[in-house]
Amino acid sequence: QVQLVEYGGGSVHAGDSLRLSCAFSGRTFSDYGMGWFRQAPEKSREFVATITWTGDNTDYSPSVKGRFTISRDDAENTVHLQMNGLKPEDTAVYYCGAYLRDTVSTTGATMPQLYDYWGQGTQVTVSS
Repeated sequence: QVQLVEYGGGSVHAGDSLRLSCAFSGRTFSDYGMGWFRQAPEKSREFVATITWTGDNTDYSPSVKGRFTISRDDAENTVHLQMNGLKPEDTAVYYCGAYLRDTVSTTGATMPQLYDYWGQGTQVTVSS
């Protein structure tokens, strides 16, 4: 069973930066593609960024492209989300998800329903 624990959220002002991290345990990290999603109050879970199990490919939501960077550290079994130029509309609970290699296509990695495991989330609040 995979366990995911997100951390690094907080309350910041517009234009600030935050770095979210997600610690992976329970299986072989390099067998899993990883993704970040977010959910604002009364809204559905929204794709933010994803990285393949090899780390060779990444994809971003148009709303964060150029501001956010996803990366993985296989030595530390951790995936990171560097968020720069934060905006109030980035306010949400951010979730880390994992999917087993070769089970999800590049397009599918943007769909939360195709992920196998989720963390509990970390709150990010951006004030204007």
